[in-house]
Amino acid sequence: MGSDQDIIEDIRAGLSPHGIFLRGMIHFDDDGPELATGGTARTVILLGNIGGSIWPAFEAWFSTHLDVADPLDTWSQEVIRPTAEEIGATSWFPSEKPWQPFQQWAMRAEGLKPSPLGILVHPEYGLWHGYRGALGFGEKIGKVSQPQRIHPCDHCTAKPCLTYCPVDAIKPASFDVAACRLHLLSPAGRHGCLASGCLARNACPVGAEYRYPDEQLRFHMAALA
Repeated sequence: MGSDQDIIEDIRAGLSPHGIFLRGMIHFDDDGPELATGGTARTVILLGNIGGSIWPAFEAWFSTHLDVADPLDTWSQEVIRPTAEEIGATSWFPSEKPWQPFQQWAMRAEGLKPSPLGILVHPEYGLWHGYRGALGFGEKIGKVSQPQRIHPCDHCTAKPCLTYCPVDAIKPASFDVAACRLHLLSPAGRHGCLASGCLARNACPVGAEYRYPDEQLRFHMAALA
């Protein structure tokens, strides 16, 4: 295995054409996740999108894979696994066993906290980001910082995410998935959230410039419905 910087650059070179970024890094002592090659990880690197960064590459792939089940998860695995294999890392994905605590990792690596929607809110990207996978290594690589970020929700007095939902599915401590899905099947839902993205998510003022393209919003909402 090359130097720490070589590994980081190899990951960036392999994944940046797909719009996937290095989102954070965690070091473990003896409590890391199990590696495919045995032992436990001493380093986990989180991978994901910032705004609509993955959409051009995914949309081009999806246009020729319309019959694939769980297309975004499948695409993520297809683009991340080759880089993992090339550098000798174990790859994990939020949609694949063994289930890994991606949200806990993200909170630890990036200092983020959940929004009322349940999505981790980033002080710059707002609700417009995500985690597509992670890479594990048997040794500690790179330098890990402990970010102390401001939680935007603590300073948001209006909290429009709690009032813009047409069916009040979003509460401070819960999300009524059934009510949301039922609304999406209604005429109002088809012409509202399903057509232009979740109204509550769109209402968040943080990171509005990173909002997903309309086509990506429709794709995610169709998957929820």
